[in-house]
Amino acid sequence: MTISHLTEKAEAYLYQLCVEIPSRRVGSPGNRAATDLFAAIAASFGFEVETPEFDCIDWQGEGADLTAGGRHFTAFPSPYSRGCRVRAPLVVASTDEQLAAADINGKVLLLRGEAAKEQLMPKNFAFYNPDRHRWIIRLLEERQPWAIITATARDLEMVGSQYPFPLFEDGDFNIPSVYMTDEEGDGLAELAGEEVALESRATRTPATGCNVIARKGAEPHRRVVLFAHIDARMGSPGAGDNASGVTALLLLAELLADYCGSIGVEIVALNGEDYYANPGEMQYLALNEGKFGEIVLGINLDDVGYRRGRVAYSLYGCPDDLTGSIRGVLAGYEEMVEGEAWYQGDHGLFLMNQTPALAFTSEMLAELMAEITHTPKDIPETVNPPKLVQVALALRDLVLWLDGRR
Repeated sequence: MTISHLTEKAEAYLYQLCVEIPSRRVGSPGNRAATDLFAAIAASFGFEVETPEFDCIDWQGEGADLTAGGRHFTAFPSPYSRGCRVRAPLVVASTDEQLAAADINGKVLLLRGEAAKEQLMPKNFAFYNPDRHRWIIRLLEERQPWAIITATARDLEMVGSQYPFPLFEDGDFNIPSVYMTDEEGDGLAELAGEEVALESRATRTPATGCNVIARKGAEPHRRVVLFAHIDARMGSPGAGDNASGVTALLLLAELLADYCGSIGVEIVALNGEDYYANPGEMQYLALNEGKFGEIVLGINLDDVGYRRGRVAYSLYGCPDDLTGSIRGVLAGYEEMVEGEAWYQGDHGLFLMNQTPALAFTSEMLAELMAEITHTPKDIPETVNPPKLVQVALALRDLVLWLDGRR
């Protein structure tokens, strides 16, 4: 198997996942096409494949119209929000204190400034949900404005490429909402007390999705697990995030076509990292409750292969001997560099279960997050296929080393 063959395969997988499939958002037909593709390719290389399903919603937003004081304002339906058509007085809250004191029942609420400084975690999000976020959601559900408008600036702690960003991204929160830039919000705030007319055209549809779990090896109860999330944020082709990681795992599956070692190899296309409820992650946790002790090393790939910079890896909770050996294996690949720890990815599932973990991403992750990730600019041309080949070869070497270490 030649490097040129693997590079051609990488290019083909990126094209299939990002161009032939128009969207990989959870619940969409494209998402199902992507998981079907992953399952078929893994099975063709001799892996035993399971595709456990979960319930979810698909969502379509078709724009919004917002007028007040004879002026039109540009706004967008919040992802996963319900649609609406309302007319009501405008109430403005720029701080938490103003929100707490406001009479918002039956009104249209504009949240701006400090009150809209950071995206609120979904109400049922299991992994991280600050007290302030839960307080805001509870207050809004108790007081029931007819609709919410949020005006947001850039949040570099989130993804700076998203401007404006939606304050709400939550299919479990049923008050309709739209979002706009902070500049639009400044103009709208001048009309506090006047009637607002808002129509948001958005639809939720019950759907299903699935994870893809591909296994090989004589000892499945002592295994190395490799993750890459297969979904993409709506509106983005998701080449770097994360067709790149998925492609590297598919190349690895081919490299392990003749694998007959003892240690189990589990390659997982997780489905839901860019979805408000993380359904694939929650399903994987449930399926593996009490079994994370079987995992000798968990590996996560996300945003690997960016055309600029090298591939960065980071280690979490690995004993000294394992750390030294991983570094030794990866030192043989010129596109690899040890980078800073980051905690926003699916390797968090390993960390919360005290499982040694290894994560791969781009050395230029900050640049990606500021300019490309979650936008229409995340196209296959942003990814360097030979780097994905390097990642796959390095992962094969790690698997073989772990098998020899048994």
